Parts: sequence; structure tokens; C-alpha cells
Amino acid sequence: MEQTARQESLKTDILIYVVILIIAGLQILLAYRPGTIGKHVLEMLALAIVQAGLGIMFFMHLFQEKRLLMIALIPVTIFVLLMMNMFWSDSFRLIHMKPWAN
Repeated sequence: MEQTARQESLKTDILIYVVILIIAGLQILLAYRPGTIGKHVLEMLALAIVQAGLGIMFFMHLFQEKRLLMIALIPVTIFVLLMMNMFWSDSFRLIHMKPWAN
């Protein structure tokens, strides 16, 4: 019983790994395709979100957790990203070595 569960888990991991590799290959193909920068950014961002979601759900075993944990993690992640956005402007001021300049 335990052996078949491990085999199923290994098959799932390999399948997810192959899907992530396919998405990475698709990103490379899309990068060399002519088009506007905005369209490329949206395509790459969408594929990156799918890749990250697969990695988190399967390799970090988040799909086995309770739904409440996932629901709690989404707002926290959005909050962290928004707070990072608030401090990025400070990093540009540090390029000119004037940390308190406007």
C-alpha cells in the first residue's frame, strides 16, 4: 500500500516537473517571437504565475493543506507585494547616494 502511494506521488511529481519544463520552453519560444513589449510582459507574467502556482501547490505540498491556510496566504502575499512596491522608490534614490532627497 505504501509503495503504491510513493509511486503515485513520484509520478505526479515527474508530471508536474515536465509541465513546468514545457512552460519554460514555451516562454523561451515566446521571448523570441516578434510583438509588442506589453504583450510579451503579459504573456510571460501569466506563464510565470502558472509555473509558480504549480510549484507551490505540488512541490511545496500546499494542495494538501487546509483551504483556510490558502485563503489566509493570498491577502498576506498581496500585502507584502504592495509594501515592497512602496519601498522600491527609495532604492532609486540610493543610486545617487542621496537617501533623503526628493
